[in-house]
Amino acid sequence: MKRTADRKVTNSVTKSGNVRIANSFSLPAGISCPGMTKYCDSICYAGKLEKMYPNFMGTVMHNYNLLSGLRGPDMVVLLDAMVADFVRESNKVSAPNIFRIHADGDFFSMEYTAAWIQVMHKYDNVQFWVYTRVPESAIAISLGVRNCAVYFSADKDNVLTALKLWEEFGIKIAMVADTFSEAKALMPIGAKSVRCPENNKSIPLISEQGSACKRCGLCVFERNNVLFSKTKR
Repeated sequence: MKRTADRKVTNSVTKSGNVRIANSFSLPAGISCPGMTKYCDSICYAGKLEKMYPNFMGTVMHNYNLLSGLRGPDMVVLLDAMVADFVRESNKVSAPNIFRIHADGDFFSMEYTAAWIQVMHKYDNVQFWVYTRVPESAIAISLGVRNCAVYFSADKDNVLTALKLWEEFGIKIAMVADTFSEAKALMPIGAKSVRCPENNKSIPLISEQGSACKRCGLCVFERNNVLFSKTKR
């Protein structure tokens, strides 16, 4: 399995402000996304990156091709080895053990979801976080895993599902729309939410002080519902 080096989420940067440790895992957009909506397909940044960078596309397809033909126990073996490598690299430089699941892609089956849950239980010293558009996966992780912050990724096309998950299970929402105000308007009445600081241009994507997600910690530790804007307005 191959990890991906997402600049926004990395847990360790070099003195020049570049990614030191790859702390995310990705699958290809679309074919691994059973909960894809028309709106998210139209703005998918990950899909655009796949087209722009053939090496990235090769990595996510490699991961998907390995996993999609396996049964749960075999998935666990591959995911376990990958996370173990991440932990060793992080501990070597005293970097925090924070790991982003699916910087690209999603939970393509419940068997795959269960494999991740088993791995997260084993590595209880790692704080995982994930955004998903698969309600069944969001519920399973939210109810069954202590060390994973899970957000249901929502927009105007699946907002009713997001509201149900919020009301029945308390699952936090990552809402995206064309503007922050439109995203806010889609949130449940009375639900507090904040703008993603990087998306809102409050902090840089990456700098010598660290990546945006490491510095912010909002989603990493599930501190609040979060708003995203297509136009950054």
